[in-house]
Amino acid sequence: MAAAGVVDDLALPAHLEASEPPEARGLKRDDVRLLVSHAGSDSVVHARFNQLPQWLAPGDLLVVNTSGTLNAALTASRDTGEAFAIHLSTRLPGNFWVVEVRRPGPVASRPWRDARAGMAFDLDADGRLTLLAPYPLGSVMTAHSRLWIAALELPMPVLSYLERFGRPIHYRYVPGSWPPSMYQTVFATEPGSAEMPSAGRPFTAELVTRVISQGILIAPLLLHTGVASLEDHEPPYEEYFRVPAETADLVNAARRRGGHVIAVGTTVVRALETVTDSRGSTSPGEGWTGLVITPDRPLRAVNAMITGLHEPRATHLAMVQQVIAAAGGRASHLDRAYQEARDGGYLWHEFGDSHLILGGGQPHR
Repeated sequence: MAAAGVVDDLALPAHLEASEPPEARGLKRDDVRLLVSHAGSDSVVHARFNQLPQWLAPGDLLVVNTSGTLNAALTASRDTGEAFAIHLSTRLPGNFWVVEVRRPGPVASRPWRDARAGMAFDLDADGRLTLLAPYPLGSVMTAHSRLWIAALELPMPVLSYLERFGRPIHYRYVPGSWPPSMYQTVFATEPGSAEMPSAGRPFTAELVTRVISQGILIAPLLLHTGVASLEDHEPPYEEYFRVPAETADLVNAARRRGGHVIAVGTTVVRALETVTDSRGSTSPGEGWTGLVITPDRPLRAVNAMITGLHEPRATHLAMVQQVIAAAGGRASHLDRAYQEARDGGYLWHEFGDSHLILGGGQPHR
């Protein structure tokens, strides 16, 4: 369910799509722009990401995703000689994978809708991938599907193989190829995400030091994100997560003292809300989450957020709308914020600018 209003109809001009990392534009990671939404007062402030600490107070809690980005795009072919691209999405038990089959395009690969169970693809270094069943698994094995459960046969451990033969996933709005380091956040400790948890990208080691020195807390969790549905805007599928006990304790303490629990990205929202009960108590947990945040399931732990700017009709917008509601804002605030972002020339997507959503009307300092 996407947010309604101006956002749904907001055309995204090509010049507002971030087509390269900010470093290629002569900026540091934390020099990107920051749209600050004070949802409770329906006000918007324009800033830079390196000014983030001025909007937060001692005792506020930033919750970050420590998942690292895989080189999840592989070159493939069939015995017919046709060229393909395989996007690895989610590693399943038993070394099976959820994958997306795509065809090379003039700028980036495109979804291929004619895949069928039993199809096999040759990979580099005598690797092989075989499609087993549509994902999610339904009652008809011959159904059309964007995603597939597949068996992956490689000549070496998968992380070593991806480091040598894979490349980061990119879509048509990023025409160039960039090294894997451009797709890692400063928080990454455990590889597993098909696509970068990009809300954390603007953080630098220097900014993290400033944040901590001002008494703002940072807590980690893990959620390995799968491939996005850029073309179809499908809801997210089940993803693996882990919330440590220390993080759950910090979330509960921040809520008790009335501070901000700031999710750095939609992945953090999904993980935290999965382990938070109807009374607002967060527990440690590990497993798979298919949670989708909607008005029928309001937020219980998160009351603030750092996120990127999402495409019109993107499913992430429904979650952003619920964060605005949790921060005391009206539904129309997202429309206003996005209109200001467009009019102000903010850049969208993973290499673009950022959006901070808070309750109240004034900065803390």
